[in-house]
This record gives sequence, C-alpha cells and structure tokens, in this order.
Amino acid sequence: MLRSLFAGISGLRANQSALDVAGNNIANANTVGFKSSSAIFQDTLSQMLTGGSRANGARGGGNPVQVGLGVQLAATALNLGQGSAQPTGRPTDLMISGDGLFVVKADGEQLYTRAGAFTFDDQGVLVTPSGARVQGYQLDANGDPTGAPGDITLDPANAVPAAPAGVQLKSYSFGSDGKLTGVFDDGVSRQLGQIALADFNNPMGLERIGETAFRASPSSGTPQLDVPSEGRRGTIMAGTLEMSNVDLAAEFTNLILAQRGFQASSRVISTSDQVLEDLVNIKR
Repeated sequence: MLRSLFAGISGLRANQSALDVAGNNIANANTVGFKSSSAIFQDTLSQMLTGGSRANGARGGGNPVQVGLGVQLAATALNLGQGSAQPTGRPTDLMISGDGLFVVKADGEQLYTRAGAFTFDDQGVLVTPSGARVQGYQLDANGDPTGAPGDITLDPANAVPAAPAGVQLKSYSFGSDGKLTGVFDDGVSRQLGQIALADFNNPMGLERIGETAFRASPSSGTPQLDVPSEGRRGTIMAGTLEMSNVDLAAEFTNLILAQRGFQASSRVISTSDQVLEDLVNIKR
C-alpha cells in the first residue's frame, strides 16, 4: 500500500514541474528571443516481485513481475525552433534567420543569445539591454574576418578601407552577412566589423542563466564561432526582432494535461489512504 502512496506523491511532484515549465513558457510568450521548453517524464525504479525464467523441456518460460515506484522528471527539452519576425525599423535590432546564436560578453564571461535587441552605448560599443557587449570580428583589407572575436564598435579607426583623419561617421547599417557598414562624411562607405555567431553540436544542452541568455555546458559541447552563413549558421535580418517561439495553444493544452495528471495523482493518494483506513478498521 505504501508503494501507491509514494507513487502518487511522485506524480504530484512531476506534474507540478510540468505546470512550472508551462507557466514559464506562457509568462515569456512576448519575450524577444525566448525559447520554450517542455517537460519529459520517465518512470523510476521498479520493484522486482518475481524474476523471469527460461523455458525448459517441461515448462515454458515466464516473464518477470515488477511493480513501478512512480514517475520523475527526466528532462526539460529546449525548443530552438524559429520564432516569428517582428519588424521594428531600428538598425541595431538584429534577427538570425536560421541556426546560430549571437555571442555576447558580460563580466568577462562569454554567453549566447537569440535576442537581438541591441544598441550602441555612449562609447559606441554594440551592447544588449543589460549591457553585455556583442562580439564580432574586425576585418582585414579584403573585408574578411580576422583575429579573435571582440567588441563591435563605431570607431573610425576600425574602418576598411582606412578613414582619413578627421572623417566622421554619418550613418550605419548591418547587412545580411552581419557586416557593419558606415557612411562617412567624405561620401565613402566603409566596413567597421562583422557579427559573430556561435554553433553547438548539441544546442539543447545549453544552460539558461536569465536575461534570455545561455551558457555553454559539458552537454552542449564547445562553441564553434564564425560569421553568418558559414556552416549551419543563418543570415542576419536587420531592423527585425525574433519573437518568442511559445505556442500558446499547445501550452494551454499542456496545462490541462498537467492539471489532470495532478488530480489523478491526488486521487491515488486519497484512495490509498481510504484503503489503509479500511485495513485499520478491520479489527473493529
């Protein structure tokens, strides 16, 4: 009888976790670049009552008799499907069309995100709303990325071809290849850098850390950095943001399933309690 009580308790915990996951998805339905998750259950250890047996000349074989001991949360699977595009008209709002993640640096740590709501700060550095610095490549004389990723800036000293002394930047824009192009007051367009994108062997293994950002983990593998359109990396859409990929219809269905699972597990506990009460009262 105690097995059913503990199995019911495990069902309460697992379905509560499913409710938590669905609730978090719904809460972030309008969060830029948010990726939803789903709860995956698995059974726990089973108690062996009778082991299986081989067939012999006199009798056939028998299957093992086992009683399960409940359920547990196996994983929260990350859904990296593409979110819908929301045009904003702001040149620093960037969206990745395809795979890959933006690379940002915060407090010396390299992080990854799909949220492209960027802006240039007072120092001319491309940053996220929380101040993390967006990473990219400087370009050589041929316009090819060179060196290790660093900050993307509006510094004329990084211009390719080189800008004469005293020339000032008038406007800028990002291309589909992630290159930042500036128009200077001498009428010449010069490239100032190129956005870096990260790819992972197992992006579902990334660790959420808040602020719509991820951290690499042992299960995700090491980040593979390159420019847009290289390998599996997508292209850049400027003036557009990627919205959350939360499907509200699916999430409300998941809420109903988790609620019914919770209610059924509660009924298992109440029924087990009633049977125990009847057992105690047999002697009366």
